This record gives sequence, C-alpha cells and structure tokens, in this order.
Amino acid sequence: MKIQIHNNVSNLNLNDIKEVYHSVGWTKHTPKIIKQIFESSNVIAIVTIDDRVVGIGRAISDGVFNAAIYDVIVHHDYQKQGIAKRIMEYLLENLKNVSCVHLISTTGNEEFYRKFGLKKTKTGMARYLNPVLSEEYLD
Repeated sequence: MKIQIHNNVSNLNLNDIKEVYHSVGWTKHTPKIIKQIFESSNVIAIVTIDDRVVGIGRAISDGVFNAAIYDVIVHHDYQKQGIAKRIMEYLLENLKNVSCVHLISTTGNEEFYRKFGLKKTKTGMARYLNPVLSEEYLD
C-alpha cells in the first residue's frame, strides 16, 4: 500500500476529490468549487493510497499570526485508519510557527481535534449564510 500526502491539486483529478466530499454528505462541492477553494488555500494535504484520493485537508494562513484549518475529511470507506490524524499532523507541522490556528469542528468531532492541542475559544464568532448551519453551530 503506497500512502502519499500531496501539497497541491495540480496533478490530481478534481472529481476524485469531489468523491471524498460527497462520501461524507458534502454534496455542494463541484470540481469548479474545489478548484477555487484549493487555489485559495496555502497549506494543502491530499492523501492518496495507491493513487486514489482518500483524504483531504487545507488551511489558509498569513504565515505569522493566524491560520484557519478547513475540510479535514476522509472518504467514508477509509475512516478510522489514522488518515485524518496524518492530515492534521501534516497541516499543523506546516503551521508550527503560526501564533494562532483556528478550526471549526463538525459536530461530534471535537474530541478528535483536542488530541492535537486545540481548545474551545472563549470569544470565537462566525456567520453562516446557510440557516441549517447557523442553527447547528451558532449560539
């Protein structure tokens, strides 16, 4: 089994990345949207096993003070195999000199992120255009 972490999407099929999103129910991610969000991210982790995309993660950072981690997702068929852990380790290693790293966890995955030293913020705020997400994530 050949496991690799890629730091860009230029040599990957965007439909393969879409399949990862769709496997966990994130069905609004089209190849066009995927291209845009990864081109706008400056830290990227795409995990392949035997050339199949099985996990993704990305971050946006100024390289000094702030970063935000997004979309740590593992294909449904490959979950519980340590892939998300490898993605987080890769992202955090690439952000090790950034003063503050933010992340908004999906409901139920908070404990996973605590293992990497992340904690709840006292003053975190957000806005969601989607009312369903507003209901789930905002006070």
